[in-house]
Amino acid sequence: MSAVLTERRDRVMLITLNRPDAMNAINGELSEGLVAAIEELDNDDGLTAAVLTGNGRGFCAGMDLKAFAAGENIGPMMEFIKNGSKKPLIGALEGFALAGGLELALTCDLLVAAKGVKMGIPEVNVGLFAAGGGLQRLPSRVGYARAMEMAITADPIMSEEAHEVGLVSRLVEQGEAVEAALALAERVSKNAPLAVSASKQLIKAAVDLSVDDFWEKQNSFMSVFFSNDAKEGPKAFAEKRPPEWTGT
Repeated sequence: MSAVLTERRDRVMLITLNRPDAMNAINGELSEGLVAAIEELDNDDGLTAAVLTGNGRGFCAGMDLKAFAAGENIGPMMEFIKNGSKKPLIGALEGFALAGGLELALTCDLLVAAKGVKMGIPEVNVGLFAAGGGLQRLPSRVGYARAMEMAITADPIMSEEAHEVGLVSRLVEQGEAVEAALALAERVSKNAPLAVSASKQLIKAAVDLSVDDFWEKQNSFMSVFFSNDAKEGPKAFAEKRPPEWTGT
């Protein structure tokens, strides 16, 4: 069975990490499968957003150390974790998101988590450090002090605290994360795909850019205002009907 499953629900893709016996640890097959799913998401005009979740007891336990020792290539996954997707990606977390699993979750634009989910970067426990972007992204998500404590003590936080500090967008009962994330993605998908993608990318860019650089970056997306969807939106509003987005 494939290490990554995909399912299309109208304009939303559901992506499921599918190595439950290995706690969805990242090996070569999972890396390639996830990257292929993200490429499909970003290149398909019929898709607006995606939900990423894990099959089994948890979201992802990080790198598969046996696969790493055997020389399996997880380079595509690392490239994805670095750059993310062009379109919105919503993580649906149950059980745990640890080490590279949390770093994968941090690649998502929004996180929906069930109560009691354990989230951490425990790499210092085994003589490593979180090298998948967690040390760069956590401070802006949970604050400097909490990020530093998580990084150098290896102690996790629970999803309840993660929700309080803003790392988790929505906190739900156990077993409800996927459906809640899909509902959120479906809400996103009601909007114009090009405008949604541009808004996502500009929000991400704003963290690291000066005002002048941000406006320059924003100018690179002005083609959205001349798209077919930009014509369809006002027309549908005037005709009092739902818009029919094409993503073009």
